[in-house]
Amino acid sequence: MIFKGNTLTVQQLDSGIAELCFDAQAESVNKFDAKTVGELSEAVTALENTPDLKGVLVTSGKPVFIVGADISEFEDMFKAGADADAGPNLGLNNESFNRLEDLKVPVVVAINGFALGGGFELCLACDFRIMSSAAKIGLPEVKLGLIPGWGGTVRLPRVVGTDTAIEWVGSGKEQRPDNALKTGAVDGVVEPELLREVSLQVLGQCIDGSLDYETRRTQKRGPIKMNGTESMMAFETSKAFIGAQAGPNYPAPVTAVKCMQKNATLDREAGLKVEQEGFTKLASTDAAQSLVGLFLSDQLLAKKAKGWEKKAGKKVERAAVLGAGIMGGGIAYQSALKGTPIKMKDIAQAGLDLGMNEATKLLSKRVDKGRMKPAKIGRAHV
Repeated sequence: MIFKGNTLTVQQLDSGIAELCFDAQAESVNKFDAKTVGELSEAVTALENTPDLKGVLVTSGKPVFIVGADISEFEDMFKAGADADAGPNLGLNNESFNRLEDLKVPVVVAINGFALGGGFELCLACDFRIMSSAAKIGLPEVKLGLIPGWGGTVRLPRVVGTDTAIEWVGSGKEQRPDNALKTGAVDGVVEPELLREVSLQVLGQCIDGSLDYETRRTQKRGPIKMNGTESMMAFETSKAFIGAQAGPNYPAPVTAVKCMQKNATLDREAGLKVEQEGFTKLASTDAAQSLVGLFLSDQLLAKKAKGWEKKAGKKVERAAVLGAGIMGGGIAYQSALKGTPIKMKDIAQAGLDLGMNEATKLLSKRVDKGRMKPAKIGRAHV
């Protein structure tokens, strides 16, 4: 064992290959909390000091890869407002990602599940990315009123091009394997059972010189190769379009584009400073603080709900909602979707009609999107 922590390990495999495996012992998923960030720094140091190292395979011991940062640990920074200092929260992991990217040996990551936010940013720091057909990747930070803080606005445009990077970062949407492969965000998509084997094969090709990982590193470390006209077309048009969609009270998407525009002419280290400044600026906005507050409240509510669900023990056989209308119809839809028959009661027939229409509309949308067969609507008991 090269390094053993509570959230990740590094062990020696055959032929001089080391496996860096994220597997948080006290959590159901991997995330970049303070403990993981600290242990990653130690693990990279151990890799740097490993004699006869030929390559590194990055994996996850969980059904997901890494779901992102532990946003609750950023609360003090959000509360600080304009005086916020993002350095302690962002600096160490940026340094670790850079050091991983600068190892004297190739690094291949096997993305077995969700790799979001900081999880995907770690993948971007690796030389080659192999993705399971069951996985998804993305940078969802704008949904919290923020931008990526661990190199997302720096590395992604250099990997997939500015247009795709602007679309992905600006929307915050999760990306399916087929689109990830098409855009070049990953280098291969395989069935889950083949992921480890194929990833090791790719790493072997890097080691024997069949695949050129050094050129990729050079591209990610330097400015983006585009002239002034190309830059103006890509960024100015995008800022206008995204700004019109987002509106003045939701600055994160436009800030992300501005950061990408500025760091396009810079090297990696200077670009990361631009990104950190953008992140810190957004952390003090009402939009970010409100959206983060909602996110944390939602997580707390879900956690408490699971606790009550365990205490309940018995399966819920029937449900009822008092007061129909649109909200009651939405509740009825959720219950029926889970297979629990539900009744709606209201003092007025108009409220019942509105509730039934809302539930039916939501069920029909699932059919339109291919998530439900038409026959199942009739078996949803509302």
